Amino acid sequence: MKHPKKKIEKKPDSDDFTNEPHVGEPPVNETDKSDVQQKIDILFWIRVGLAVLGGTLATFLFEPFEGEERRFASIVLLIAIFITSVGIAKGMRIQLPPSDKKKLFTTGIGSYIFIYLFMWILTYTFVHAGGNGGFPLTPFT
Repeated sequence: MKHPKKKIEKKPDSDDFTNEPHVGEPPVNETDKSDVQQKIDILFWIRVGLAVLGGTLATFLFEPFEGEERRFASIVLLIAIFITSVGIAKGMRIQLPPSDKKKLFTTGIGSYIFIYLFMWILTYTFVHAGGNGGFPLTPFT
């Protein structure tokens, strides 16, 4: 005679996706998510503004330097302004779960670098390309 099968209680898998927050993460509802996303968007635009300002300042601040010294000084300024923006981000007190804390550092970093470099090149070109102080771009000549 066979023994009756025991009922096995199924334990939830680690792959079980529920709406319960993970251990150590603050509970998040829809209004909190939109508030967090709005603050992250503000952080992105702050970094874009700092990139425009920093790239423009690099043209004028490092005028006395030549060659490699100018490039090195501009890279140091780029990094210093970005570290300042990380401090601003921490001061905004964005409520992110511990798994997303790197967003404070990574949000807008690519845009920041490329806009900084673009503004530095653009302003440097406008300031130095004319030779005699005139507007350097003269099309159809």
